[in-house]
Amino acid sequence: MGTLVWLLLLVVAAGGLWYFATTRAAARRRELEDARAEARRWVERLGGQVMNLIGTDEASKQALADASERFTAAGGQMESARTLEQCRLVTRTAMEGLYYVRAARTAMGLDPGPELPDLSGQSRAGRVSEDRDVTVEGRGYAASPRPGARTPHYYPGGMVAGRPVPQGWYSEPWWKPALVAGAWGVGTFLLFDAMFSGMAGVSPDALDAAYADGFADGSADGGDFGGDAGGDVGGDVGGDFGGDFGGDFGGFDF
Repeated sequence: MGTLVWLLLLVVAAGGLWYFATTRAAARRRELEDARAEARRWVERLGGQVMNLIGTDEASKQALADASERFTAAGGQMESARTLEQCRLVTRTAMEGLYYVRAARTAMGLDPGPELPDLSGQSRAGRVSEDRDVTVEGRGYAASPRPGARTPHYYPGGMVAGRPVPQGWYSEPWWKPALVAGAWGVGTFLLFDAMFSGMAGVSPDALDAAYADGFADGSADGGDFGGDAGGDVGGDVGGDFGGDFGGDFGGFDF
């Protein structure tokens, strides 16, 4: 009798485990299917915007080129997306493209539509709130809260390789090497400090984050700083401390 009871308990336990595993696997499949459908919708919305808009000036043309680049990237990611994280990456890339679409519409004097969600720390990075012209290492750079002939390159703002880049329009896309390489080059902290220091739209916290990151990756101008402070300060300090909308947007419901 006791043996029969134990066998029944084992059967019930095994059945419960099988049911739990089956239910969980089905839930995961549904979640993945939903994520894929959501990602596909965002890619299609971005594609519709890119296909239907034509830039009227340098700034809007550049922003639409960046949006088209994100559309191509999102399409490639969509084809190989097999996991939740990969589907979320597709959605993120498509949303980034819509940031550039929004910028292009602004440059053309069109209604940009509703604000988009914070994707990668835009609120933390801040935004360009005034015109700035700086010279760093003999090269001139400009930043502005508005598109213009001198500032045709838009960035939606956010964290790039661990460092905040404020939302705004720039004379050139100086952040792109870090986007590609995943790390900032030596000397970029000087540019960040010169361009954004004291700017109302950029919080001191963002400057502090860039400063700390400069030491962490050894790019807080270890050469200049080290030379000025005794030769090894940049290297030693760097080494020790390094050691997803409501409303209608251009014809699409978000």
